[in-house]
Amino acid sequence: MPINIDENIHKSVLLAETLEVLKPQAGEIFVDATLGLGGHAERILTDSGDARVFGIDQDAEAIAIARRRLERFGRRIEIFHRNFSDIKRVLADAEIEKVDGVIADLGVSSLQFDSAERGFSFRFDAPLDMRMNPEDDETETAADLLATLSEFEIARIIYEYGEERKSRRIASRIVWKREQGEPIETTKQLADLVEKAVGRGKQDKTHPATRTFQALRIAVNGELEILEQFVRDSVDVLKTGGRLAVITFHSLEDRIVKQTFQKLAGKCFCPPRQPQCSCGATREIEILTRKPIVASEKELEENPRARSAKLRAGLKMN
Repeated sequence: MPINIDENIHKSVLLAETLEVLKPQAGEIFVDATLGLGGHAERILTDSGDARVFGIDQDAEAIAIARRRLERFGRRIEIFHRNFSDIKRVLADAEIEKVDGVIADLGVSSLQFDSAERGFSFRFDAPLDMRMNPEDDETETAADLLATLSEFEIARIIYEYGEERKSRRIASRIVWKREQGEPIETTKQLADLVEKAVGRGKQDKTHPATRTFQALRIAVNGELEILEQFVRDSVDVLKTGGRLAVITFHSLEDRIVKQTFQKLAGKCFCPPRQPQCSCGATREIEILTRKPIVASEKELEENPRARSAKLRAGLKMN
C-alpha cells in the first residue's frame, strides 16, 4: 500500500505538467536528480508500467521518507545519497549508459523549510545552518560564512544571489555586530537584523529577510555554480529523443537554465563582432518550452509555494 505523506509537508510542484513533458513510457529509464520525498518519481513509476527510476538526493532525512514511500516498487527504484551534480557518476556506478528522461526540481522542500533545526526559515528561531546535506561537515554553514567573510563578500552574496538592493547596509550591520562580539548565529538574529536594516512597509507581502535568506542558502550549497554543468551533463546522458525537465524557483536559477538550454539549442552568446564562437553553443536539443510553464490557479490555491515555480524542458536531438 502507498505510504501516506502529510500533504502539509509535501506537495510536488507542477506534477502533471512535468509528466506531460517527460511522457514516460513502459520500460524506460529516468533519473530524478532531486528526489526529495519522491513525489515525481512515484508518478513516473505508477504511470509507466515497468519503467525504472534512479533517484538522487543529498538530504538523508528526505531519502529515508522516500525509501518508505517507494518501497512497493522494489528494484524499479534505486536511490543514491549524492548531489544532483553527480548524475554521471551515479549512472556509471549503476552501469547505466543512457536514460530516457531526467527531472530536477531545484526548490528547497517543504520538509526542509518546516524543519526548525535546519535553519532555512525565519519562522523558527534555530541555528543558522542552511546546508542541504547537514551531514557534510566540510560545508560551511550560513553562520560560518557570516562569521568569516568580509563585509564586501557578504554584501556581494546578498546582492547577487538575493537581488537585494540594500545588501551593503545589511552586510555592514552583520559585520558591526560581529565586531561587537555578537556574531549572527541564529535565524531570528538574522531576520531581526535585516528587518531593522531594510525596514518593512505595511503593504509588504513577504518578510524583508526573504532575499537575504535565499542568498545565503545558495551560497552555502553552491547551487548556481553547478547548475549549468548539471544541465549539460543531463543532456549528455540522455538517449536520442530523451527529455530533460527542470523546475526552478527564482530568477537566477531560471536564467541559467534558460540560457544553457538556448546554448544547447545552438544560440550563440558571444559578442556580435567576435570572429569565432567561444561560448560553447551547440545544436544538441530542441527546446520544448518557449516560455516556462507555471502553476495553474488551482495549484496555487492548493500550494502557495508553487507561485514562483517555472518548468523548462528540452528534447535530445542526437
